[in-house]
Amino acid sequence: MDKLVRSIKFPFVFSKELLVLDTNKVLKRKWTDHYNSNDYNGKWTSIALMSKGGKSNNINAFSNSTEEFKPTDALDFCDYFKEILNGFLFEKISVRLLNLGSGAEVKPHRDHCLGYEDGVFRLHIPIITNQEVEFILDGQRLTMNEGECWYFNANFLHSVKNGGDKDRIHLVIDGVRNEWTDKLFFREAAVDEFVKPTPVIDEDQKKLIIAELLKMNSPIANELINNLKK
Repeated sequence: MDKLVRSIKFPFVFSKELLVLDTNKVLKRKWTDHYNSNDYNGKWTSIALMSKGGKSNNINAFSNSTEEFKPTDALDFCDYFKEILNGFLFEKISVRLLNLGSGAEVKPHRDHCLGYEDGVFRLHIPIITNQEVEFILDGQRLTMNEGECWYFNANFLHSVKNGGDKDRIHLVIDGVRNEWTDKLFFREAAVDEFVKPTPVIDEDQKKLIIAELLKMNSPIANELINNLKK
């Protein structure tokens, strides 16, 4: 994991004024408490701009629903948000506004398979923030300013505390890696910084895995056994 990229600040900036203008159109709508209630203290709410089924209260980052992924009514009058989303030429699997209230904190945690090397990734665009926000990623503080666009590898331990006197609101976009995003990311870091190291399996572990695969007695299992024996 040591060589993997932790974070990237991309070399472009969005309009702070237009971001706030669209956010103000959404603030009076109903926001939903974040579903990971054990992971935070204080107010942490969200509203979906695009979701499975097009519902603004469907704030799940990943969904097994077969419903169509589409804009919610919260996005209807947000022309600048639409412009930003249309400019990112990749499949979106979640688009939300996340609001961490003044004095609130998200406890240290990891997200599962949410690094660029996993084939999916998360972008943060701060809309409203302050200097008292402490975002810690793998032991290092990241300062993400309004209008900037950031990627960070959420597989690493991270936390955030809003010590300021106003809410912190980010536009958060989850997407699927493709050739267009490869060009975007590889301009900022080397290709091999997005490759997971091959796990080292000792002989005892290997024997246990092979024993379980033998029980499956399937073509795929047999292929895996052959690979493990090499």
